[in-house]
Amino acid sequence: MIDREEVRKVANLARLELTPEEEEQFTGQLNGILDYFEQLSELDTSKVQPTTRAIDVSNVMRSDDLQPFPKRESILEGSPDRDGEFFKVPKIM
Repeated sequence: MIDREEVRKVANLARLELTPEEEEQFTGQLNGILDYFEQLSELDTSKVQPTTRAIDVSNVMRSDDLQPFPKRESILEGSPDRDGEFFKVPKIM
C-alpha cells in the first residue's frame, strides 16, 4: 500500500511539484495499479512461455552484403576537403 508520503518522495525524485489534490489522486491510482499486480500474481503461469509481445512479430531484413559503390568519385566530389580517395575532416581531440 502506497501512502501520500511515498507519493511525495517519488514526485520529489522525479522533480515534480504536485498539488495536494494530485497527491491524493496519484496515491489512489498507484494503489490501484499495485492491487492489479497482486491479482496477476495469483495466476498460475508455470506452463506459459515467456514472451515480449502478445502477438508473434518478426523483422524482415535484407542480407547485409558488402558491395563497392560504383561511382566513388561522385561521392568524393561533394566533399569540402579530400585527400586522394578519402574524406579529409578536422582533427577531433
